[in-house]
Amino acid sequence: MSVITDLDFMRGFIRLTANAFQNGWHERNGGNLSYRMTSADVSGAEPFLAAPSTEKEIGLTVDNLAGEHFLFTGSGKYMQNVGIDPEDALAIVRVSEDGKRYTLRWGLKNGGRPTSELPTHLLNHSIRKRVSAGKNRVIYHAHPANLIALTFVLPLTDAAFTQELWEMMTECPVVFPDGVGVVPWMVPGGVEIGIETGKKMETYTAVAWAHHGLFCAGNDFDEAFGLMETVEKAAEIAVKVRAMGGKKQTITAENFRDLAKAFGITLREGSGE
Repeated sequence: MSVITDLDFMRGFIRLTANAFQNGWHERNGGNLSYRMTSADVSGAEPFLAAPSTEKEIGLTVDNLAGEHFLFTGSGKYMQNVGIDPEDALAIVRVSEDGKRYTLRWGLKNGGRPTSELPTHLLNHSIRKRVSAGKNRVIYHAHPANLIALTFVLPLTDAAFTQELWEMMTECPVVFPDGVGVVPWMVPGGVEIGIETGKKMETYTAVAWAHHGLFCAGNDFDEAFGLMETVEKAAEIAVKVRAMGGKKQTITAENFRDLAKAFGITLREGSGE
């Protein structure tokens, strides 16, 4: 292995950022992405990693992530530049043994720090690791325009967003059977919004930030990207339906029950009714 970017997890990370930028979800330096590395990923990357740098405070405690490594996008970095110069745009960090601090081990060669949403990412990694029995490894935040537009016209409730998005496309209840959580507008980049998002991530893998964007969790890059893509496509359909005068017919509650039975899924009670 000659360069770290030949490693599979790096290739997958870079592929997602490229596809996401082309979808128009990352204006300027908007959005961020993180990946909880496997032990095999860390072993493969070890020849390229530096000794841990000075520890920095996370701002909260993530006990179940102690000693783990994460790949992050950098604060102020542009998604379209990740593939051009990964060592400038990305950072591999290690969480301290007490779960309160992190150290930089690779990346940000021209200076900087991991995404300003690092506390939110790590807290939600902690939660999704616990509730998914360790399967969820990707947390992805983007600014999809249609989903953001809906936060100006729909009630800012989990039930309202779940109902609207499930009705827009038959595949939606299959892709996100738990529905969508909603966090009202908050100042981004701090511990408080991370905590509120975390409350929703106990239940949902997709959480809308009002007038801001969407957070998604997934087992891998394809799953997290696919969830973002599906929610945004449903939101686009909803925006178009409203522009055409609103719904004249829709998927009914009984239709949802038939769909759940056919696909062997459990839809969250009270959603889509």
